[in-house]
Amino acid sequence: MIDNPDTDGIAGGKIIVVSNRLPFVLKRDASGNLSRHASAGGLVTAVAPVVVRNKGIWIGWPGIQLDNPEELIPESDPNDKTPTAGLLSSQVVAVQVEPQVFDSYYNGCCNRTFWPLFHSMPDRAVFSADHWKSYQEVNRMFANHTIQSLRSLPKTEANGVACNTPLIWIHDYHLMLCANTVRNVCDEMNLKCKIGFFLHIPFPPWDIFRLFPWADEVLQGMLGCDMVGFHIEDYCLNFVDCCQRRLGCRVDRKGLLVEHGGRSVRVRPLPIGIPFDRFVQLAESAPAVLAPAPAQKVVLGVDRLDYTKGLVHRLRAFEILLQKYPQHLEKVTLLQISVPSRTDVKEYQELKEEMDQLVGRINGRFTTPNWSPIRYIYGCVSQDELAAFYRDASVALVTPLRDGMNLVAKEFVACQINEPPGVLIVSPFAGAGEMMHEALICNPYEINDAAEVIHRALTMPEDERTLRMNYLRRREKTHNVDYWMRSFLKAMGTLISEDGEEVLPTTMQPVTMDDFDEYLSKYIGNTNKLALLLDYDGTLAPIAPHPDLAILPQETKHVLERLSNMPEVYISIISGRNVHNVKEMVGIDGLTYAGNHGLEILHPDGSRFMHPMPTEFEDKCSALLQALQEQVCKAGAWVENKGALLTFHYRETPIDVRPEMVAQARALIEAHGFRAGEAHCALEAKPPVQWNKGRASIYILRTAFGLDWSERIRIIYAGDDVTDEDAMEALKGMAATFRVAQSSIVKTSAQRRLPSTDSVLTMLKWVERHFSKRAASGLASTQSASSSMRQQQALKIQMSLPSDTKR
Repeated sequence: MIDNPDTDGIAGGKIIVVSNRLPFVLKRDASGNLSRHASAGGLVTAVAPVVVRNKGIWIGWPGIQLDNPEELIPESDPNDKTPTAGLLSSQVVAVQVEPQVFDSYYNGCCNRTFWPLFHSMPDRAVFSADHWKSYQEVNRMFANHTIQSLRSLPKTEANGVACNTPLIWIHDYHLMLCANTVRNVCDEMNLKCKIGFFLHIPFPPWDIFRLFPWADEVLQGMLGCDMVGFHIEDYCLNFVDCCQRRLGCRVDRKGLLVEHGGRSVRVRPLPIGIPFDRFVQLAESAPAVLAPAPAQKVVLGVDRLDYTKGLVHRLRAFEILLQKYPQHLEKVTLLQISVPSRTDVKEYQELKEEMDQLVGRINGRFTTPNWSPIRYIYGCVSQDELAAFYRDASVALVTPLRDGMNLVAKEFVACQINEPPGVLIVSPFAGAGEMMHEALICNPYEINDAAEVIHRALTMPEDERTLRMNYLRRREKTHNVDYWMRSFLKAMGTLISEDGEEVLPTTMQPVTMDDFDEYLSKYIGNTNKLALLLDYDGTLAPIAPHPDLAILPQETKHVLERLSNMPEVYISIISGRNVHNVKEMVGIDGLTYAGNHGLEILHPDGSRFMHPMPTEFEDKCSALLQALQEQVCKAGAWVENKGALLTFHYRETPIDVRPEMVAQARALIEAHGFRAGEAHCALEAKPPVQWNKGRASIYILRTAFGLDWSERIRIIYAGDDVTDEDAMEALKGMAATFRVAQSSIVKTSAQRRLPSTDSVLTMLKWVERHFSKRAASGLASTQSASSSMRQQQALKIQMSLPSDTKR
């Protein structure tokens, strides 16, 4: 049972927290002994006590390389009073990563790619395939440890009652692929869990995110969760937009939902808070660190030395302030604390050099014998010193160029216990700028305007300062870090919502025919004929344990029969089965059937096309069949002989033996001269011929409609696996394409994703409705035209009659 001293009504199981680092730092002393040292940060403060009381698990990198993987994590010091004090070593899982791999993953992909890209600075991003491979490898390692931890949890409580569903909480941009692997393995192993994710940095808009070469994988990795959390709604909408535009997912912008793999993924704004009361206590007890000077005002900046923080812009704005408002000379000092960061990276070294030069130039320009305008601290300060700086500063400058939330703004507000209080200045490009409306908003890119905002803060009347700070303190005290934790648990459905709270929908409505209106109506129009090219398994019929059990639903068959009788609709079924088998499974005459991924095609008139095969592959096919049956057909695996193709099926094989078995089967297929193609829990042995579903689709269309088919025909292609990608790529720009996608990460050329075979049926019903309406409209137009013609003929006859006849 997850519990929290500030919450009631929690209903959940064990919690597993997964983050890049453990919630403490491991250090080795001169004797070689390990010791634990506390880590600062809101995440540790909020989450660690819950993991402790819940007897949950925390998974992360230990911070140092442990030569012996079996070396035990030490227990905490008996005098330790930090949030992780009660976290037992048995509750900690250290993920060991080779130093070179970790460097490529962390310093390469995370810090040189995701950090600048997600902070909307793509010109600083480096895209490296090697870094991306390391990122994938480390995410798989974290996922494997998570699955092992999940399996180790007890299934029942001490009283024999079944445990509730465990909660897995994955954190930040280091682990965006982890959830998808965990989801797929848990589905295979029938392990129950809830998976949540929280991103602690901004999520960029579509036009920036699309620059990342592996954007599909990142989005689908995050969509492996039940809920994805961000600091503010803007980041949520960016994510939803990317899912729709990049993946073709169905989304609900108002309800903040994304449909993926037949599941509704909740996307929620969960602004992080701080331990407000702890900062108040620090401010009350911290000794003064600023020399008392009644006439002196301090403008405070506290940042990691990073190009996203806008430090150079801040110094230039302060320079313009002194230049434009000389009354502040000798009365105002900028205290800038810059915490060293990534000191071995060239960009950060250059930023430090630029800051040093700029501070020196401004001080050289304005310094007097008794005063220097800028006091620059390059280094770390203690919590007590920081609280004293916050408390005694007149103005806090939190002006990043881009930031996820920025907790400095909240910490400054918590420490403002003096009367009258100071003034907070916040950038609109930080998450805090979206939440802290009573602060002064300052665009760091507008240097002159920034100087004006600082001047306004320094000259603000006491009553206005008090009013603004009171509002800020009240909000931050309520929306503290415990509130953030409770908000996450509520979003996951692990904490019962209180009465009166606004509750967003948790599931998307099923796909309806109206969902296809906007996309298909304009494309098909009112005059064009339509060619429907459809895969069978996983598209028209649900995937089954055995191919013979993949039966076409009766309702789908009836819709296809009615569509086949419409003169303006042409239907072809393109399958990996052999052509006679797929025709037998569908059982509708008058359609074009293509088997073995288009190697053989059966036309409605009975004529047949078969792609020529090298004669030597007939013997090779027999030899491969025998080799597969003898060497890898065990533990539920078997081979399907399709004539031109062989398919090695391992759906019924236990998960733990699959990797070795599949690798052996792949080696056999390639050793016999065939290409190994991935399918749903299967490997296909394909002959090395330049023919696939894409080539077959174009052949079918050309045969049915002539060489100019692309000018006269509208096309819908729907499929569900990698073989259908050949057709979607070949028909790109010429067809409306749909991919029936499951939970696993799939990169597709399709324009839209559909969650299931049921949604394909809905799409076919839409086609039927559209052409039925068109037929009815055409009939009405014909009848109207006939009636008008009869009236005109009657009028002509009447006018041509002799005058005496008219009488």
